[in-house]
Amino acid sequence: MTSAPRPLVAGNWKMNGTLAGAAELASGLAKLADAQSSSPCDILVCTPAHVLVPVFDLIRGTSISLGAQDCHVEASGAHTGDLSAEMLQDVGCSYVIVGHSERRTNHGETDSQVCEKAVAARRAGLIPVVCVGETEAQRDAGEALAIVGRQLADSLPDGTTASNTVVAYEPVWAIGTGRTPTSEEIADVHDAMRSQIGERFGADSEQLRLLYGGSVNPGNAQEIMSITNVDGGLVGGASLKAETFWPIVEAFG
Repeated sequence: MTSAPRPLVAGNWKMNGTLAGAAELASGLAKLADAQSSSPCDILVCTPAHVLVPVFDLIRGTSISLGAQDCHVEASGAHTGDLSAEMLQDVGCSYVIVGHSERRTNHGETDSQVCEKAVAARRAGLIPVVCVGETEAQRDAGEALAIVGRQLADSLPDGTTASNTVVAYEPVWAIGTGRTPTSEEIADVHDAMRSQIGERFGADSEQLRLLYGGSVNPGNAQEIMSITNVDGGLVGGASLKAETFWPIVEAFG
């Protein structure tokens, strides 16, 4: 029997944080990480671009990894306002979120563009966290599995493995709302994702980590982690304070 993947808890700070606030949060998380003899899971913080460097300096040498929230598909060029995956790797990033629903909605990103960004991330030696998820209308119409299946098919590049990719399922209607799907609804989607990924990429994909995101908090993290094929969490608002993020890390460990 194949062992379960090592859990990953990723904090997505989104567009939040001053230099001072980011330093305080990163310092607090670093101290909590240093206080443990061994990390219960892999830990990731994905910060706004302006604090990537100072946060990396504070978490360097701990069990916490650094990630960004988006990248451009090109390595360099005339793309004002964008950052390439190579630039992110240069300042200490190990991961980058691609295809978050807020990018898909606010910037019109398509599955094919998300796929290109995942390829760019790998090119630079980063692990893309590829996000998928349905809207409330799609859920109510009974289309959740079809929507997530299509996004998976078109957003994951060829050559996807457990070591070079993470997938995060975030139902759009649960992000930042305080609402979460039932355990059965989460299990249905994660089981379907595991099956689809396995059919396309083979046995190695059993170790590919499938995260759940969408109003994850200290009160529901333990229940969510107990769900089959949930290998960690992508945490939004609760990642902005050490006292709410760290209990989630401990729950997933």
